[in-house]
This record gives sequence, C-alpha cells and structure tokens, in this order.
Amino acid sequence: MDSITVLLVDDEESFVEFLSKRLTTRGMQVSTSLSGEAALEQLRSRAFDVVILDVRMPGMSGVETLRELKKLRPDTQVIMLTGHASIESGVEGMKLGAFDYLVKPCDIEVLTKAIHEAHSQRRHAAGPSEGDA
Repeated sequence: MDSITVLLVDDEESFVEFLSKRLTTRGMQVSTSLSGEAALEQLRSRAFDVVILDVRMPGMSGVETLRELKKLRPDTQVIMLTGHASIESGVEGMKLGAFDYLVKPCDIEVLTKAIHEAHSQRRHAAGPSEGDA
C-alpha cells in the first residue's frame, strides 16, 4: 500500500518541522509549506491525499486557502488545525469542504487517526463508479 501524502501548511516553522517528523515516523510522505500562497503553488503541480491547514496565518488565511484549494483540487481532504479555535472559522471551514477541524495542541494519535480517516474517505470517493458492485 502506498503511503499517505500529506501537505502540512502552517506559518510556525518549528511546529511544521516537529509535526512533519512525527508524521514521517508514522509512514507518511510529508511536504511542508509556511503560507497559504506557497501551499497553493505546490498543489498546482502535485496532488496530495490530505492537507493539514492552519486557520490563522499572515497573508492568506487558512479559510481563504481552503476555498482556493478546493477549486484547484476538489478531491483533496483537508484537516483544519488551529490554536485559536472559533466557532465561526470551524463552521466556515466545514461548509467549504474541510474533512475535520482540530485544535492545537492536538494529540498526535488523534491527528494520525483523522489523517487515516480522511485518506480512507478520499480513496472511497475516488473508488469504483456507482454502477459497480
């Protein structure tokens, strides 16, 4: 089975490095980006199974990034991750197609489970056509 490809988008470089290492040790292929704009550049040239997206970033916010990401790669599953939880950003993210919304600090096992569930849903959605049994 191929490993899950993950794009981790957060403006906190130390957090990105830490989380990238933790996910890599769990068998995932992790790429990173420090801004929404840079993440969209990566997504223009490569598809990822799951994007972990910080809500609050300078420049393009996570919600704005999610909106553009879904236009570019509608089948990509996105997990919103924030240290500044707000009901409004959570609801807006889910309306725009986010798979899940987690609050930092997030237990690595909770995040890993969410990534696997998002990947499973993406594979299921891309699976056999409705006519197949």
